[in-house]
Amino acid sequence: MDNYIVSARKYRPTTFYSVVGQKALVQTLKAAVVTRKLAHAYLFCGTRGVGKTTCARIFAKTINCEHPTPDGEACNECESCRAFNEQRSYNIIELDAASNNSVDEIRSLIDKVRVPPQLGRYKVFIIDEVHMLSTAAFNAFLKTLEEPPHHAIFILATTEKHKLLPTILSRCQIYDFQRITIEDIVEHLRYVASQEGFTVDDDALNVIARKADGGMRDALSIFDQVAASSGGNITYQTTIENLNILDYDYYFRLTDALLDGNVPEALLVFDSVLRAGFGAQLFVNGLSSHFRDLMVSKDAATLPLLDVGTAVAEQYARQAERCDKAFLYKAMDLSNRCDLDYRISNNKRLLVELMLIKICSLGMPQEIGRSSEARILSTPSTPAANPRPAVSPTTAQTNKSVVEAAAQSPSAASEPQQEYGQPRTAGEEAAPAASRLQIPRPQVATPQAKVPTRKIPRISLKHGVEPDPSEMPVATVETIVEMNEPFALDALHEAWLRFTKKIPTETVLVQTMYLCMPQMLDATTFEVVVDNRAQMDKLNGRGADLMAFLRTELRNTHLEMRIREREREERQKAFSPGERFVMLAEKNPELNRLKDIFGLELS
Repeated sequence: MDNYIVSARKYRPTTFYSVVGQKALVQTLKAAVVTRKLAHAYLFCGTRGVGKTTCARIFAKTINCEHPTPDGEACNECESCRAFNEQRSYNIIELDAASNNSVDEIRSLIDKVRVPPQLGRYKVFIIDEVHMLSTAAFNAFLKTLEEPPHHAIFILATTEKHKLLPTILSRCQIYDFQRITIEDIVEHLRYVASQEGFTVDDDALNVIARKADGGMRDALSIFDQVAASSGGNITYQTTIENLNILDYDYYFRLTDALLDGNVPEALLVFDSVLRAGFGAQLFVNGLSSHFRDLMVSKDAATLPLLDVGTAVAEQYARQAERCDKAFLYKAMDLSNRCDLDYRISNNKRLLVELMLIKICSLGMPQEIGRSSEARILSTPSTPAANPRPAVSPTTAQTNKSVVEAAAQSPSAASEPQQEYGQPRTAGEEAAPAASRLQIPRPQVATPQAKVPTRKIPRISLKHGVEPDPSEMPVATVETIVEMNEPFALDALHEAWLRFTKKIPTETVLVQTMYLCMPQMLDATTFEVVVDNRAQMDKLNGRGADLMAFLRTELRNTHLEMRIREREREERQKAFSPGERFVMLAEKNPELNRLKDIFGLELS
């Protein structure tokens, strides 16, 4: 037990060849050693566990090696290499900036820099977590870092490069360490398992590699944890139980239920996840990743992006064949929205269940929705709902002849179908809403067959001659009227302000509409620039009603609105009360009269 060493330390690379996942960077460092073109300062950047400090130590040992190999590796036989391997080298000094971040420690370091090495060519200073140095310590270190003695080399390591001063960055050669890929982590873990005599499952190694999130040190620590709990027999089941990871089987069963539109089964799967002790947000995140993996599995070109084992990849391929791309896109959007709203929701379980129900509706057979829609559209108006006066036999015969003539006329039968049968754009979808509100519409000339008929007026004792009820306008099913009349910007502004009279209680929206007037982008598209996200949400919430009103007022169904948040450089300075009053008075001159009546003074 006393001799036990964790895998992260036991299998830590000691040569450039054994470094995992940093081939390009290692090749550059080896070339610098071979050609003896060494800089005086290096900066190693990257996330945790990717090999920054390890490469710094290997590099420091190699540049002091008395007999390096032709490919840039240390010989491990000279006195300098043996001193380093036995941790007794005085030429390589490591400093943890997290605990030595004051000016005094930097001054002590500067004093050590002046002393030449006792053995070897260079004195190497490795400063880990350099971003933790204070500003005063950085300033004290600048001059030495810029012009050190010829025997001094600095290797700085950090996980947060953005926190370093630009003056520090400009004095270093910067090397960015990439995250270690899942394939490289799995291969190295398989090597460690073979050395330790463990039996491993490839799916289990993939789970560990994904859990490590690109860090080899994290992967080895998780590997030791799973190996200890499983007695050296690392299987997929023991791995997910030890790491508290949701099994893929949950998501595959859930996706089958969603594709079938089986709401009860989907809710039961979610309930089993909660009973197993997993959090709802973890479930939602995993579901989003599952939909992403299904989308990746649908195309052979994107299969390399699927980081799972062979058996799981085959499951993804089978299920991806059932999924439509439109379904996956919408499902990912719904799950992502659920994840964003989860934190602020009061009933979190209901939020997730509602998301599942919405996704189930996407997976329902389309024939159900189409048949329901067809029943609604094909249902004729009942006599009770649309009472009409009795039609005499003569009138009925006349109407029959009109219908037959219209059916035989090509101009009357083809042109209206061509005009109203075309698909509508997104900007035209608000037109039916305006018609339902009984808003006056412009007259549109529609070709119709004209058949001469004799009109027989009726006589009333009270009102005299009354028109024939059959000739009076009757509400028809056709409510869409194409309007494309040109309009000026002033007309748009007037209609824009008239809409505020319809919503007097919505003070925030009214104020937003007064402050953010629309500007034309082209003949039918206008833009509204708001100051913040809250104003944008208010306009979007009333967008349908607002556009229906504007299209009707301006007699243009092609009208479209775009809303964007104002950029920082576009933001106006804060107005004083006097300036704000002048702006409002320009829009409403009656304010000046009120100011004069009450004798108000504004600074």
